[in-house]
Amino acid sequence: MRRSTLARLEEMLERAIDGTFREEDYDESRLSRLETKWKKYLAMSQLAKRRAEKEQQMTKTLISDISHQTRTPIANILLYAELLQEKEKNPELTPIVENIKSQSEKLDFLIRSLMKASRLESELLLLHPDNQLIRPTLMAAIETVSKEALKKQIGIKLMAEDERACFDRKWTEEAISNLLDNAVKYSPCGSRIRVSVTEYEMFAAVHVQDQGIGIREEEQAQIFERFYRSRDVAGEKGVGIGLYLVREIAGKQGGYVKLKSVYGSGSVFSFYMLKNEMV
Repeated sequence: MRRSTLARLEEMLERAIDGTFREEDYDESRLSRLETKWKKYLAMSQLAKRRAEKEQQMTKTLISDISHQTRTPIANILLYAELLQEKEKNPELTPIVENIKSQSEKLDFLIRSLMKASRLESELLLLHPDNQLIRPTLMAAIETVSKEALKKQIGIKLMAEDERACFDRKWTEEAISNLLDNAVKYSPCGSRIRVSVTEYEMFAAVHVQDQGIGIREEEQAQIFERFYRSRDVAGEKGVGIGLYLVREIAGKQGGYVKLKSVYGSGSVFSFYMLKNEMV
């Protein structure tokens, strides 16, 4: 291919990238058909992009509206369910009342999780990473699951000293709490959970290791997707949002999440955070 042809193709690509490509900028030549097709391709790509952005915005608006409209009714249902639990003495009705409360809590959790995910995706909630000690955030996250862990007699061992990283404390606590909640939920009674920190050259990683059911190898690439739930935990409480939020929070801070798991022998989730601020 002649250098002049390559130069024209390069120019077309550069103008396509910066959004200034115009078919009329080029004279009739052997490249005319390519130029026409290139313009059509760009037009289709831009149209598809606009449609995707519009659909995404409509979804976020819908989630926001649903959250706003359901907040009060769900709170009232939970309140009435708790009152019924306290006053209902009929043993035949007790399971029904408990089920109403359980399902209401599940719906409330789903709505709140969807709102968090939507806000993270739309940049309505910005993370503000700051260089700080990791241990206080881990202790706060452990406290959020301590009650459920106690019910199952699950011990949580924290191994962290004065390690530091650059992270948003509120959202990182949310992410680690989600990892711990899963560890407690899917681990057998009397087992142990280990929370530790490893420092690397660029990152500090929080590891949450459990003795739970583990994750099948063919499912490990899917578990961070929104709404994905393994068939092994279909009977457990959950909506498939927690690990998706963990991945989003890590990415927003310049970090990432890794998983090591042997089916039937537990899992280790590692939450990586930058040690210094992103440039």
